[in-house]
Amino acid sequence: MASLIDWDLAAIVAKRLSPSSPSVPRAEAEAAVAELYRATDIAAVQVAELTGLAEPPVTALTRVVDRDGWIDVNTAGMRTVMTPLTERLASAGQVGRIGEAVGGRITGVQAGAVVGFLSGKVLGQFEFFDRPDGQLLLVAPNVVAVERQLGVNPSDFRLWVCLHEVTHRVQFTAVGWTRDYMFDQIAALTASVDPDPAVLRERLSGALGELVNLVRGQGDGAGLLSVLATPEQREVLERVSAFMSLVEGHAEYVMNAVSPTVIPSQPDIERRFSSRRKGGNPFDRLLRRLLGLDAKTRQYVDGSAFVRAVVDKVGVADFNAIWTSPQTLPTKAEIAAPADWVARVHG
Repeated sequence: MASLIDWDLAAIVAKRLSPSSPSVPRAEAEAAVAELYRATDIAAVQVAELTGLAEPPVTALTRVVDRDGWIDVNTAGMRTVMTPLTERLASAGQVGRIGEAVGGRITGVQAGAVVGFLSGKVLGQFEFFDRPDGQLLLVAPNVVAVERQLGVNPSDFRLWVCLHEVTHRVQFTAVGWTRDYMFDQIAALTASVDPDPAVLRERLSGALGELVNLVRGQGDGAGLLSVLATPEQREVLERVSAFMSLVEGHAEYVMNAVSPTVIPSQPDIERRFSSRRKGGNPFDRLLRRLLGLDAKTRQYVDGSAFVRAVVDKVGVADFNAIWTSPQTLPTKAEIAAPADWVARVHG
């Protein structure tokens, strides 16, 4: 059976295109890895205090990985994300022809180029597509590279990063329905794709890559909307965009609300890291726009502002009503107008 995307090839290409890791003496590298593992335990205590969410016994893996390890996990997760669409096309008897038309190897190279670029950017991630229990990934070479680039306290920065990723772990484990919610949105998008080969030949090549980016939080859906702009799909994409703004903003809020006694240099880290997000050289900034990373930055900023505004108005306990059900999640419009969410949910 032809494949829409050759994910094995994508992983190979991504590893070849992944940037070189920073030069770190072996003893220093081992110390950094050990510290990152310790920092996740410290972060878990802080996240529990700051969020008021009760995390169940941790069954998710915690893994400090290199860039190749991150690539392996994410290409496997992306394969899982795309399986429902592949099965839908197979049931329509179109996979072979579409695979031949689009070219699994071509799309594999394209996907690999994207993943390779991202492998040098991502500091950490809570990945739940590849394993049902999830796994918390910390990309050690990227953490070390950024802390050097910013000139910040390494121990403080590592704990700061872990606060963000552990918050994501809590969001998807303490709140039992959030993972299923994301899969439901993927299923809705899959169901809305027209399996007619004439339509897919025109739209699939660009739309698949944007779909993967969107459901993994790498964009706001603008590119996909321009290709698959049906009213039904717009509704799904707006729900995903609002949800990603919430979870990213919530994690951003937590990592920057930590006590100075825990991370003394947090204000300095936040200031320097915010400047870094604007991108580096012109080529890097161009790639960020093409891959939707600027949209992801807006999710951090807008989502964090939403969380701060709601917590300031009603407190953490009443903010946590947001996790009651999908119906209490903020809409995309409410992310920009927190008072509207408070009025709707709390009256």
